[in-house]
Amino acid sequence: MAAKNTTETGTLIARNRRARHDYEILDRYEAGIALTGTEVKSLREGHASIAQAFIDIDKTGEVWLDDANIPEYLDGTWTNHAPKRRRKLLLHKRQIAKLMRGSEAKGFTIIPISLYFNEDGRVKVEIALARGKKEYDKRATLKADEARREMQRALRARNLRDWGGGKRAF
Repeated sequence: MAAKNTTETGTLIARNRRARHDYEILDRYEAGIALTGTEVKSLREGHASIAQAFIDIDKTGEVWLDDANIPEYLDGTWTNHAPKRRRKLLLHKRQIAKLMRGSEAKGFTIIPISLYFNEDGRVKVEIALARGKKEYDKRATLKADEARREMQRALRARNLRDWGGGKRAF
């Protein structure tokens, strides 16, 4: 059984849908993730959740994904993994330094956006440096999105009306 759907970067496993609503995304990174064999098998079946997950950088400069839920592999044995264990993310030193500087600023955090298989079949995590939105920012974003949808509907309706389905009256 394959994962949920396909994107331009690969096969999507899990997406943090609340991230774009709760945060303003400033900078994005693609990170590798250190997994065990049963975790990869569980991900290939499309089971994972990163809705409650967060990114932590420890004092040694290592980046960790915490609270990501990858359920146990059903056919696994005693070698099965813990579903919510801490997982190490793999980034370049410059990327880690940039994330550390960004996350130290007030109001900024690092969040996981999506978990997917790339073209080579490796599991990747898209993470972002983000700033938390205030309630009025969330309302403004929803209002702008609704206005954009209304404009698209009006343009589509106008194009259909102007076209007339091939029957033009002159």
